[in-house]
Amino acid sequence: MAGDFAIDWMAECASTNSMLVDTPPTDDGRIHVLVADRQTAGRGRRGRQWLSWDDASLTFSVLWRFRPGAPAPAGLSLVVGLALARALEELGVQGVQLKWPNDVLVHGEKLAGILIDLLPGRGRPPAAVIGIGLNLRLPADADVPGQAGVTDLARALEGAPPARTAILAAILGQLHRLLDTYSTAGFPALREAWMQRNAFAELPVRITGESETLHGICAGVDEDGALLLRTDAGLQRILAGDVSLRPHPGAAA
Repeated sequence: MAGDFAIDWMAECASTNSMLVDTPPTDDGRIHVLVADRQTAGRGRRGRQWLSWDDASLTFSVLWRFRPGAPAPAGLSLVVGLALARALEELGVQGVQLKWPNDVLVHGEKLAGILIDLLPGRGRPPAAVIGIGLNLRLPADADVPGQAGVTDLARALEGAPPARTAILAAILGQLHRLLDTYSTAGFPALREAWMQRNAFAELPVRITGESETLHGICAGVDEDGALLLRTDAGLQRILAGDVSLRPHPGAAA
């Protein structure tokens, strides 16, 4: 499987996602991966900055090309989250949870985040740049604005984390397996595995969008990756976009 990847490891760049989006490598049949020890302009969802500290995180992006004729990706960020969760469990992390649509938690605290940029086909099969940021060992004074709780791999494992190369290998292995399944059978084939790790399953939540705030019970996700929210008005589908998911006041997450 190692021969399926082309890995470029850099000391520093602005954003690994931006680099792969702006200058995608020529398609040579391999899965291209760009790793940076430090990102000076890392991006998160909704225009947020992804904060990183020297030797404290693993940040990288993967260029995944879909098969010719593949439908528009649906639920892709959830599949990537599931791959991350399985890799972390493989490394010995317990209490891994998935927060819709793109966060990986451990016992309710954020350990990793995902950012996906879709590349236009322009006569070629669609492709996605999958960005992943994983906290390895955060400084004692680390401050992440707007994030209620964060954790790192050292705390999750109660000891020194494995080498970054070993962590990367575990994640890429799971990504390869799950994205192959996803490319063939779509998100429905992986939906149940995601639901088993849903951090807010059957809990009251608040979803905040640009124009409204919704309250309801998190009823899981649909077969296309949309969040299902059980409200007084019935079951509502929340599509991927500019929304945030938080425990409703009084809920235990």
